[in-house]
Amino acid sequence: MQDFMTEEFLLNTETARELYHGHAEKMPIIDYHCHIPPQEIAEDRRYENIARLWLGADHFGDHYKWRLIRANGTPENLVTGDAPDRDRFQAFAEMLPLAVGSPMYHWTHLELKRYFGYNGILNGETAQEVWDLCNEKLKTLTVREMIRQANVACVATTDDPVDDLRWHKQIREDKSFKTLVIPAWRPDKALNLHKEGFAAYIGRLSEVSGVKIDSVASLQKALSLRMDYFDSFGCRASDHGIDAVPFADLSGVDLDAVLCSALRGEKLTDAQVEAFQFAMMLFLGEEYHRRGWAMQLHYGALRNTNSVRFAELGPDTGYDCIGPQGDPRKIAGFLNALNAKDALPKTILYSLSGGDNRMLVTVAQCFQNGDCPGKIQHGAAWWFNDTLEGMTDQLKCLAEEGLLGRFLGMLTDSRSFLSYTRHEYFRRLLCRIIGEWVEDGQYPKDMKTLGQIVENISYNNAKEYFNL
Repeated sequence: MQDFMTEEFLLNTETARELYHGHAEKMPIIDYHCHIPPQEIAEDRRYENIARLWLGADHFGDHYKWRLIRANGTPENLVTGDAPDRDRFQAFAEMLPLAVGSPMYHWTHLELKRYFGYNGILNGETAQEVWDLCNEKLKTLTVREMIRQANVACVATTDDPVDDLRWHKQIREDKSFKTLVIPAWRPDKALNLHKEGFAAYIGRLSEVSGVKIDSVASLQKALSLRMDYFDSFGCRASDHGIDAVPFADLSGVDLDAVLCSALRGEKLTDAQVEAFQFAMMLFLGEEYHRRGWAMQLHYGALRNTNSVRFAELGPDTGYDCIGPQGDPRKIAGFLNALNAKDALPKTILYSLSGGDNRMLVTVAQCFQNGDCPGKIQHGAAWWFNDTLEGMTDQLKCLAEEGLLGRFLGMLTDSRSFLSYTRHEYFRRLLCRIIGEWVEDGQYPKDMKTLGQIVENISYNNAKEYFNL
C-alpha cells in the first residue's frame, strides 16, 4: 500500500514544505474556542479506553463521528448508547474506510499518528490492533499530557454566566501545569427568552449574582457582575451561539414588559424576541468593549431537527444542520449600532453557511479602524465547513476581500482533547495554498515575509488579539 499521511501530507510544493516545516510546525497553539470540560483538565482525567475518548459516553462526545456512524446504518446503541465500548469502536472502525473525502478520515489518522505512534490504516480488520495499542498508551496519556504533547499555550473553554468557575480556579492554583486555561463567556441562556427553561435559568442567575431580576436593568446588572467575575479569571472573549444576528427598531418597545411576559411563561412574538435580543446584545457589546474582550458571533445553525432523537438524547448529539444564510443588513446594522456609540468591540463573525464567506469578509472590512489590526474578523471555517474545501474557500475569500496576514487562524470548536491535530491540518492547508500562489507566480518567493505571515496566522495574531 502506498504510504499514507507522510510528513509531507498536503504539502504539494517545495514552498509549502518550507513554510510548514520551517515556520508553521513549530508554533504553539492558542485554542481560543472549544467545548472541552475544564473539570477534566483540573482532574487530569485518564480515559478508560479509546472509545470513551473518541466517541464519548452518556450523550457527551464527538457528534462529527456520531453522524458518520449513523450514516452507515448503525443502531443508536452502538453510537451513543449502552453497547460495550469495544463494539462501539468496531462500528466506528468499520465505517471509517467509507469516509473517503471526509476530514474525519484525515483527523482520525493524524490523531493516531501523533498521540499513539500508529502509522497504519484504521478499518474493521485493524480495529483490534488499534484498540490494544491506544488503550495501552492511555494508561499514561492523560488529558494534560495530550495538551502538552500538542504544544498548546492557551485553551479557552466555553462557560455559562452562572458557572462558579471552580475548575478554572483549581487549574490556576496548580503551578505544575503551564498551559493557560481561561473561561469564555457564553450568555445564550440569558437571551433566549423564547425557549423552554428561561425563567428557571433567570432564577439561577439571580441567585448566583445576588441581584433580584425583574427588569432589563436588573438583568443587565446581574450579567455585568458575572462578567466582572469572569474577568478576574482572565476571560478574554465572549461567544454567542445565536440563530441569527439580531437587529430591530426599539422605538415603542417596552422591553421590561417583554421580559416579564417571558418570566411568566407567556408566548412572545418573533418581533418581541428579536427586539429584546438586539437590546441585550447592544448592552453586552458595550460591556465587552469596555473590558477589552472580543465578541464571537456564531450563527446559522438549524438545531435539534430530529424531534424524536432530541427527546431521547437531548441537544448537541448530531442532529443539527446548516440553516439560512445571514442577512447582511442586520449584521452590518448591529455592528453599526455599536460603532455609532464608539463601543464596537473586537468581533469575530462565523456563519454555518459557507455561502456567507465573502459577505462576512466585506461586512468586516466596513468596520476596521485603528483600535487594533484586524479588529473585525471573519472567523475560521466553522463546524460543517472545517473541511479541506471549506477551509480553502474561507481562506481564499479572506485573501481576496480582506487581509489574510491578520487572520487569527484555527480553533478546534471541539469536545475532544485529541482534536488539536486540526490545527496541524489547518496549517498544512494554509501552507499548501500559499505555496501554490507562489509557485504559480502570484506572489514572490519572499520566504522571510511569507514565513512571518504563516507564524502570525498560526499563533502570533491570536496572542496579540486576545491580549494573552
